[in-house]
Amino acid sequence: MTDVNDEQLDALVMAAESGVACDGLIVEREADGYRFETPDATHTGLSEPELRTIASENPWFVSNWHVWNRTDRPDTERAFLRHLEGADERSVPARYETFADGAVVASWGQLRIDIGLASDGNRTYTVRNEADGDRRPESLDVLTDPLDARELIKTDDRGRYRPLKTAPTLPTGWAFVDLDGRSLAETVEYVYPATIANWYLERRGELDVSNWRETMERQSGIYGVIKTWDRGEGHEHVEWVAEACCADSQCLKRREWQYDDDTDLAVDGGDGQFPCREPCSLVVTAARKWTQLEAERERTYEFDLTPSEKAQIEAIIDAVADGEADDIREADIYEGANRYRTRFLRAKRFDEEGRLCGVPTGED
Repeated sequence: MTDVNDEQLDALVMAAESGVACDGLIVEREADGYRFETPDATHTGLSEPELRTIASENPWFVSNWHVWNRTDRPDTERAFLRHLEGADERSVPARYETFADGAVVASWGQLRIDIGLASDGNRTYTVRNEADGDRRPESLDVLTDPLDARELIKTDDRGRYRPLKTAPTLPTGWAFVDLDGRSLAETVEYVYPATIANWYLERRGELDVSNWRETMERQSGIYGVIKTWDRGEGHEHVEWVAEACCADSQCLKRREWQYDDDTDLAVDGGDGQFPCREPCSLVVTAARKWTQLEAERERTYEFDLTPSEKAQIEAIIDAVADGEADDIREADIYEGANRYRTRFLRAKRFDEEGRLCGVPTGED
């Protein structure tokens, strides 16, 4: 049960002078006394002692107001925490009844965030990978310092470096516990940098989007070559880049940037919770390499393959592109990208110099 303490009551009486309005609670001082109103009841003409009594009988509304309006926190953080709790969509009683049953559960990317309620109404937060949602936090590697997240997210579960922090490869096996709102936001910021701020700006209609053309015009040095891709070739190449890098399977952000202010990309931007406002460094780096590769002249090659071998090569490309190659079991010979089946194809169709069907690649 959430109680109202003297500090909260003192703050409410003081705030009533200028008026209180929060999630259905209205408290104000009128000519004949105080007014205390919730969606279920209205009390008017109250003396200060009566106001304190009525407020104590409505602890959920009072503590909820105190948490969101008397705690010193940035507007961005406040909006984020209220979003996680569903404060703008669910009534105070609905949320507090959920708290009474255990915790409110929210998500942010691959993060599962459990929101608990302390006796004074303040929230406590536990964060872990959503894949560990069926495990108790104490059974995981328990952490309390948001700074620990910086090292935690560098590699995936296989120890491979994660160049893109918003890739859906967040490692498992850890939990941050006993966080307050400020430390929760800090932890999320280390895991998914700038996602809270960009989400907040988008909600306010203030997200500053930098489209492909604008972003590439800023590139210089070794990356300046990317600008040559736009010379008389339209924007089909940007569609390929977005399809390769900006899908939900590759990045948890939702792409909001387009080709330019007048030209949208046809490829879907994804369904992520937080927006992507410009091509990221990984996209820029990849685009530089693809710009160089696309400068090559096309050639015609002739190979002798059976229909099954052609289909197998297509299956191998799909499996690698979708990150599914490692999930194909060694015993599953029916899968085209199976390791042994692929080795058989190599043994049959590659010559001693590693050339497919012995056909030279050729040089420009």
